[in-house]
Amino acid sequence: MIISDDQKWDDYGFMGHAQVQTPHLDRLAKESLSFQRGYVPSSLCCPSLASIITGLYPHQHKVTSNDPPMPAGIRPRQFQASAAFEQGREVMSQHLERAGTLPRMLQAKGYLSLQTGKWWQKHYSRGGFTHGMTQGGRHGDKGLDIGRKTLEPIRSFIAEAQQQQKPFLVWYAPMMPHDPHTPPERLLAKYRDKTPSLPLAKYWAMVEWFDETCGELLKMIEQPGLRENTIVVYVTDNGWITDPKTGRYAPKSKQSPYDGGLRTPILLRWPGHAKAEMSPHLASSLDIAPTLLRAAGLEPGKEMPGINLLDEAALKARHSLKGECFTHNFVDMQVPASSLRWRWIIEGNLKLIVPNPAQEPEGRVELYDLAADPQETADLAAQRAGDVQRLRASLDAWWKP
Repeated sequence: MIISDDQKWDDYGFMGHAQVQTPHLDRLAKESLSFQRGYVPSSLCCPSLASIITGLYPHQHKVTSNDPPMPAGIRPRQFQASAAFEQGREVMSQHLERAGTLPRMLQAKGYLSLQTGKWWQKHYSRGGFTHGMTQGGRHGDKGLDIGRKTLEPIRSFIAEAQQQQKPFLVWYAPMMPHDPHTPPERLLAKYRDKTPSLPLAKYWAMVEWFDETCGELLKMIEQPGLRENTIVVYVTDNGWITDPKTGRYAPKSKQSPYDGGLRTPILLRWPGHAKAEMSPHLASSLDIAPTLLRAAGLEPGKEMPGINLLDEAALKARHSLKGECFTHNFVDMQVPASSLRWRWIIEGNLKLIVPNPAQEPEGRVELYDLAADPQETADLAAQRAGDVQRLRASLDAWWKP
């Protein structure tokens, strides 16, 4: 599993970007069942990763936010050093354990599993991994060395799994291209003259650096027999649009209900099983867990809303995708609806965004035609009241907090 961190959905060569070079992921896309219209249910790192590994919506697994509720009058760094913060993170880890995770489910088939990179839920074993790097830090502590400094833990793990003749799962979720945007100068030099914005050049260089690490990782499974018997999945945890002045994220990306924060390509390579083609269908990161479980001969949990991406009939039968965005810090760690900011639904090319008045008192219901207006600049809600009513009814039937 390759999980990019804070990357816009079209910042790839195979998605048509004119400047950013991603040759290794371009090749993976050509060899994969590729979904250009992939989505994550929530546009924030921690809940999105929790949804990928559980196959559940944030309101189901209850890890809706990055951090526990923060008391008034305290700075984030102070709070993150407090006992209350650690107690809150323990609650988050317990939520994940109760929900169940892909690595823990795969243990039934004898899988070894390795965690590397971003991991919010304390020690890697809390996610059911048999091996890992993260010891308990907020973003992933030692796990964040993966990609930026080394890929050796993955190489060693694969060798160990082969020696034991065990099937394996690798969770490669480097903090890339996530800030800090500190690419090697050799890559930054390629992009300096392609944009007047140094922050944007740094981000583009980070994207290529991340792509290089993906190429190195894919080489590890190019051995005869291993390549044919290994499924490679690619997804991004959430989107990112660089503010060209500050280098931070722009409003319609991370933490937002717009495609800049939610959309991602989803790639699935399995030689001989997944047809290498560009699929026109909608796909969700919630589909990854049930797809992999079925491939391993296991039944997904009945509560999992995703489908098997290798089931063409299920893809054709899907009419919509739904999702939800929450506050950065929890409001009430036991009540997902308390932290809700927006719900959203995509049906065909129409996308409806419905704010929660409790968290977004200035928000309004928005409707966009993603085919005609992929940047979501022309709100059609006032003009197409019938579509708003119909889509909202579907959204309410799914989850109405």
